[in-house]
Amino acid sequence: MTQLFNLTEANVQKSPVLLLGNEAIARGAVEAGIEFATSYPGTPSSEVGDALSRVANSLGIKFLYSVNEKVALESAFAASLTGIRSLVFMKHVGLNVASDPFMSIVYTGVMGGLVIMTADDPSMFSSQNEQDNRHYADLAHVPMLEPSNPQEAKDFIIAAFELSEKFHIPVLFRTTTRVSHMRGFVNMGNIPDKKIIIRKFVRDPRRFVSLPSNAIGLKKELMNKLGDLANESNLSALNRVSTDMISSIGAITSGSAYNSLMDSITSHSIEMDVLKIGFTNPLPERRIEDFLRKHKKIVIVEELDPYLETKVRSIAQMNDIKTVIYGKMNGYFPQSYELNPDIVIDSLSHIILVNNYTPGDKIITSSDIAPRPPVLCPGCPHRGTYYAVRRSVKMANIKDPIYASDIGCYSLGTYYPFDEADTIISMGSSIGVANGFAMVTDQKVIAFIGDSTFYHSGIPPLVNAVHNNLNMLVVIMDNGTTAMTGQQPNPGEERDYDGKPVTPVPIEDVVRSLGVKNVSIIDPYDLKQSLITLNRTLHQTGVSVIISRRDCAINRDREMRKKGVMEVYVVNQDKCGKCMNCVENFSCPALFIENGEININPTICDGCGVCAEPLVCPFQAIEVKNNV
Repeated sequence: MTQLFNLTEANVQKSPVLLLGNEAIARGAVEAGIEFATSYPGTPSSEVGDALSRVANSLGIKFLYSVNEKVALESAFAASLTGIRSLVFMKHVGLNVASDPFMSIVYTGVMGGLVIMTADDPSMFSSQNEQDNRHYADLAHVPMLEPSNPQEAKDFIIAAFELSEKFHIPVLFRTTTRVSHMRGFVNMGNIPDKKIIIRKFVRDPRRFVSLPSNAIGLKKELMNKLGDLANESNLSALNRVSTDMISSIGAITSGSAYNSLMDSITSHSIEMDVLKIGFTNPLPERRIEDFLRKHKKIVIVEELDPYLETKVRSIAQMNDIKTVIYGKMNGYFPQSYELNPDIVIDSLSHIILVNNYTPGDKIITSSDIAPRPPVLCPGCPHRGTYYAVRRSVKMANIKDPIYASDIGCYSLGTYYPFDEADTIISMGSSIGVANGFAMVTDQKVIAFIGDSTFYHSGIPPLVNAVHNNLNMLVVIMDNGTTAMTGQQPNPGEERDYDGKPVTPVPIEDVVRSLGVKNVSIIDPYDLKQSLITLNRTLHQTGVSVIISRRDCAINRDREMRKKGVMEVYVVNQDKCGKCMNCVENFSCPALFIENGEININPTICDGCGVCAEPLVCPFQAIEVKNNV
């Protein structure tokens, strides 16, 4: 990764580099001369931070992982007010968290360029919803750019910074999972030389203090900016007719949908003019109007909501253009999930004649893959936590417990055999939801939350629970990292992403400072002691917190392999009683049944040894391989 940012000028000109879309965004930001970048990690945006964190120090960039997206945006905004270019990036739901400052900084404007990357997730590959964040551009009256491939991702982010500084306004940079995780060859540009400048904030209270008396004037200035931005969009090279066959039918598209459309019309030799929109707010209305007048039929190809379609139809109606428009609103394209060439060609076949294709034909390129639920990694400490909680609840004879879970690896506790998630809403919501349940029901309420998520947004609802004397158990699953997005650091750690010492903020100190009196720490690899603690805590009243602490298995395994001390377990068939408890109730993916015998896959067993404990294997048939 680091080599990508140290190429000589000659290499930059001669050798395109194969990059992930997110890596290309990081490269573009470096070429744009950013000096500050921050994020709360969230898929599908995480690799931007992974790339920048590796090169930030050597390139003089101040980079940090923030406690949540709101803090990240506020920090980047402040940095931009000193005149430096700042990048803040997050997944689509992260912008919900940051939306409060986002709406106001568009009014105040910025000094140095400020780009806000939001990575949408059509089809919800790693998210709880697939909201269309293009609507945020309308809501906030902010310009928005959308790339379609890694080369555009690099080039457009540079254009975004230039646009931001030209109009002193933050720019929304929207990608989707398919663009962020696409690989493609990218022509590199030059990395600017860093000039040593002491940055200084110059006071301007009328502009940067958002009191109503100031905001009234700032709103008027924003509307004037939008008029200038509309002219900029009409002239922008980011909007282009990518094919100009002078056909009677045209398509208007943007982002990842453009790729699916081009694959479809190319593979089926369809003659169609395509207007590709890269500057999607404000739209280039004059170019769209001209494109509409040249075609009898217009197809709008976009993912998720009919964002473009609604605006294009409005342009047609206001200019009395009779072109027939096909899109989501009249049922020609699906309203949900990401597009692919198969979906696009089937939709087009209902509008025009497609050679060698009949509407509804079976999709040849798709494979029927059996659904496979995600599972916790071998050695994951969360498995021990869920196993212990399930057994403790049963031992305590608690009827109808309510499990409020959260966003993170531990959300996989919803699957068989644990079934310990009744609600999952958003980051930090487990404790907030538990507040409501505890106030209206006598059922035992157990909330699960991870360490990074607790710092992100779990503290305020815990304050609420303590203040209102509620009765609930909060299990904080502390694996010492932000695991689901790639092991980024969080405030509980002693080292930053680059190994630099930082001040840890221990969860137990935070919890006790909030007034929680019943606080315990367990090791989920020690099932016996975990059960004792859980059984005691389940009978307590008021707010109780158990911190289940054990390193993420990925980090643990990496360190053990370095030391050469990784153990592998096997099943001693002479001792095995075939009770199936290890397979059915502990359910580590390394365990499997073959020819009626329980075995352990040595290629994925990480030697955690929890399955060998008597509470999992009462026959003590699971042993270290060397001891058998």
